[in-house]
Amino acid sequence: MKSLSGALGSGEFVITTEITPPKGTDTAGIKEKARLLKGKVHAANVTDNQRAVMRLSSLAGSILILQEGLEPVFQLTCRDRNRIAIQSDLLGAWALGIRNILALTGDHVRSGDHQEAKPVFDLDAAQLVKVISTLNEGSDMKGNALSGKTNFFLGAAVNPGAEPQEVQLLSFQKKLSAGAKFFQSQVVFEPSRLKIFVEEAKKHNAFVIGGIMLLKSSKMARFVNEKIPGVLVPPAIIEEMDKANDPVRQGVEIAARLVRELKGIAHGVHIMTMEKEELLPEILSKAGV
Repeated sequence: MKSLSGALGSGEFVITTEITPPKGTDTAGIKEKARLLKGKVHAANVTDNQRAVMRLSSLAGSILILQEGLEPVFQLTCRDRNRIAIQSDLLGAWALGIRNILALTGDHVRSGDHQEAKPVFDLDAAQLVKVISTLNEGSDMKGNALSGKTNFFLGAAVNPGAEPQEVQLLSFQKKLSAGAKFFQSQVVFEPSRLKIFVEEAKKHNAFVIGGIMLLKSSKMARFVNEKIPGVLVPPAIIEEMDKANDPVRQGVEIAARLVRELKGIAHGVHIMTMEKEELLPEILSKAGV
């Protein structure tokens, strides 16, 4: 299977997913997931203390899945590090073989399990993209020359469902101007909302990968609507889940349908299986990918 950058560059419809590192040092699970996903996806994101819940570092997780033969996308947030630590971690990641990075702001600490922690946010996501571009060019953000530069395939996030959409488009354009080459979107249940971002990305020779979430119950769908900004599960899909004899199987059908719809719009899909990685091959099979 081609690398993520190689597949996107050649016009291939890419498949990415994500893996959450363990809350502890037992790495058997993350290695098993990597072996399960190898050859089925182009790359897997390794989350960076997602929802501000403390876990094994995303850098360590990225190295672990790389050792298992699965290409990682190293997620890096602005929440926990100042600009010195961010640049240091980026240089370390490159030196250890990490080639893809997703620059994120990060969930605020008040949503996590260490709410007394001091949030950093020395940079925002667009500024982080610019810092990575600068490292790729061979200097740090103060203009000091590096002894060996990075060459990350640089990604960022976009939320096509956020309102007003004009504000999200402005943020998207800032990240493009800063050097982002691919974008993974927040979950979309209405794929048409992604079109304006895909067209804008094409002007910069960049790529947009649409986000899909595997719903496991109608309760989960309602929770998404209540708790995740910019994501709306339509009433018709909630009704489908309510009526399903097997909600997880119905979630697979819905995810496969969205993959098919996004295939005509985006450059790929980012499928969040919510700890159900074993169902990914079935989703792809039903989607005809």
